[in-house]
Amino acid sequence: MKSKTIIISNRLPVKIVEQDGQYLLSASEGGLATGLGSIYKKGENIWIGWPGIDVPPERQDEVTRQLAQLNLIPVFLTAEEINGYYEGFSNEILWPVFHYMITYANYEQTYWDAYKKVNDKFADIADSHIQNGDTVWVHDYQLLLLPCLIRTRKPQVTIGFFQHIPFPSYEIFRLIPWREELITGLFGADLIGFHTFDDVRHFLSTASRLSSANYADNIVTYQERQIVVEAFPMGIDDEKFEKFKDNELVKTHIKSFEEAQAGVQVILTIDRLDYSKGILQRLQAFELLLQNYPKYQGHIALYMIVVPSRDSVPQYRELKEQIDQLVGNINARYRTLNWLPVHYFYRSFPIEVLSALYRTADICLVTPMRDGMNLVSKEYVASRTNDTGVLILSEMAGASKELNDALIVNPNNIGETMRAILQALNMSLAEQQVRMRNMRSNVTKFNIHLWVKNFMDKLEEVKTMQASLLTKYVNAPVRTVIRSDYDEATERYLFLDYDGTLVGFNSNIDRVSPDEELYTIMSDLISDPLNKVIVISGRRHETLEEWFGNMKIDLIAEHGAWQKKYGEEWKSLPLLTDKWKQEVRTVLETYTDRTPGSFIEDKSYSLVWHYRKVEKGLGELRANEIMNHLRMMLADKGLQLMAGNKVLEFKNIEVNKGKAALNWMHDNEPDFILAIGDDVTDEDIFKALPATAYTVKVGGNLSAARFYLRNPAEVRALLKGFTS
Repeated sequence: MKSKTIIISNRLPVKIVEQDGQYLLSASEGGLATGLGSIYKKGENIWIGWPGIDVPPERQDEVTRQLAQLNLIPVFLTAEEINGYYEGFSNEILWPVFHYMITYANYEQTYWDAYKKVNDKFADIADSHIQNGDTVWVHDYQLLLLPCLIRTRKPQVTIGFFQHIPFPSYEIFRLIPWREELITGLFGADLIGFHTFDDVRHFLSTASRLSSANYADNIVTYQERQIVVEAFPMGIDDEKFEKFKDNELVKTHIKSFEEAQAGVQVILTIDRLDYSKGILQRLQAFELLLQNYPKYQGHIALYMIVVPSRDSVPQYRELKEQIDQLVGNINARYRTLNWLPVHYFYRSFPIEVLSALYRTADICLVTPMRDGMNLVSKEYVASRTNDTGVLILSEMAGASKELNDALIVNPNNIGETMRAILQALNMSLAEQQVRMRNMRSNVTKFNIHLWVKNFMDKLEEVKTMQASLLTKYVNAPVRTVIRSDYDEATERYLFLDYDGTLVGFNSNIDRVSPDEELYTIMSDLISDPLNKVIVISGRRHETLEEWFGNMKIDLIAEHGAWQKKYGEEWKSLPLLTDKWKQEVRTVLETYTDRTPGSFIEDKSYSLVWHYRKVEKGLGELRANEIMNHLRMMLADKGLQLMAGNKVLEFKNIEVNKGKAALNWMHDNEPDFILAIGDDVTDEDIFKALPATAYTVKVGGNLSAARFYLRNPAEVRALLKGFTS
């Protein structure tokens, strides 16, 4: 069966109304519905979501059949479920927290229970329509748990997730009591998309602090899966807004607006009623302008459209009352018999009216306190087909990262917003056209269709990357090949790193001495006379001697500075010096004093700065500071810096695990070589050994090694397999 694409969002892209006992369906005109139409309307593809109306159980089959003709699959929700999952958890917890309005958040346990229940309901419906090999694209904050729920039921599907609102910093996100579950829910996806790189950064930081996930660049590794986190700034259907210039109804509205506002410069704002939109601050800036610059009274007008939203909720009702009061005050104070400063509309308008306003307004004022993207700004730009007009845009809106020819303001700074309005009122036509032309080309290029294509292309690329990484994993077939070569070999060299390879990582370096199982594995390996086992570690030679000195094992300590063949004495590399250590130690001590949890380990010919016990983020910051501080000194003294797993190691440049391994095989040509390590220092061995050697990186797959294993337990299982 041919694979298909399934879109899942809270709402279906359709309006349903009941009229004379019949359900009437009309397609949604939203930008997302338009962009995704190219996907869900094709072939077997479908869109799953809530139909937006409470349908009684006896009529649900009827509505399901009607929707199926449009490739839509309904998830029917009760009034109680909508109240708890949507109005409650989504809009009284996630929305305020993600928009930094944390005082409005209501962490109600029943909301969480409803959110889990409804996400499960979506997963059940999706499960009945998904086949392995399908692609699923989940949308927005109402369904954060869904990617993992689908992954659990259908492990072989490709899952993308896109969030249409901002993602907060770790400090804000961690206020949510169910924070770990939300992050884990998203980890079911293969690709997680946000509008801006800031959101990507916040998510990566949050995910790594609230889970066992690690990340490098924008790739998160969690429970042996790679998840890519990427910014995809959303566009609009630019052609739709451009084409309105030829619409007769739009032309009629434009004519009446221009007649009504002859000689007046119009400032336009369009928002949904919400505390994140900065409506009050915008009104205050406008009032400040009228107060400080009386010459503009009678010559400018603010057209303010506020679309009704949740005004039964106390915070929203209170906000509306404040807006009503402020508009009333401004108009009462400044209006004249033939001039009204603020034209305030608490209602929605048809798209033709909005298009006419976009085309006639001299200035568009878009100043949210925090917004994922804000498409009103892009709709205004797309509508300005004569390249005139000025866009004033909040730096807190995702669109400000793209439309940087707008006048960018901090919406909290009333004076700055007022000065931007003044600048816009007085901007020359030539400057308007240069700015608008640049913004229009951006909106045209990065439209909704390119956004959809970019996301779907990246999702495919991620699956290809995951598949190529899987081929490097030492799975059962690879183990069979290695075991076969092992059995046929007449001389075998096994180079084994210690920390992170034979034993797990521990914040206390003294708590990882060999256990009984490890001694048994080593004893079994050395009991075969064809095996030469070499433990090659960054550990001090005294430590390796204490642990393995009485076994028939060769030991290479401190990355090669100390070496000992079984039955012989320890030898250090000739011509090594430790005269440099005092100068480096002095620098490291100053950073250790400033970094709680860090400590210095002194080895014969190297110094190690450990930060495994340091607060996450601070350790990495200090490590970078140290590297920058000592870079010139290291070059002058012929020293090498190795940045490992929560460690920085400074050593003589001659000391190198790769050189030590090659030295061990001098005049020998074993027909089986295995090298296993987890650290950047082990990369030297992987690069130095011949191409036929089995080189294995532990814990990750971005390596010069041919293969990888996930953890020390899998390393032990591989080694046990040789002697079973």
